[in-house]
Amino acid sequence: MKKTTNQEDYSTIKEGEYHPSADSALSWYKEFIISDIKQWFMIKESIASTALSGNRLAEICMGTINRLENKEPVSDRYLLGLCWFLKNNFPIKNEN
Repeated sequence: MKKTTNQEDYSTIKEGEYHPSADSALSWYKEFIISDIKQWFMIKESIASTALSGNRLAEICMGTINRLENKEPVSDRYLLGLCWFLKNNFPIKNEN
């Protein structure tokens, strides 16, 4: 569908607007941490160690984790990327 100059593209996230899935991603992230805190510390340590070796994905994930823990702003795409990485590599026990 081609838009004319007067039509708004509703599929584009506006400046200052965050992705609607970011809220559920943050909830999932918090649940992931508390589901097994011992496992979380081991996962976090392995991500940090891998980041120190220069792995770009781990560097980005670790930066996002640090910003979340320090209650600093986090872009929706960084949050969604972190959650996607964690969900694909470290499934929560008993999660559907």
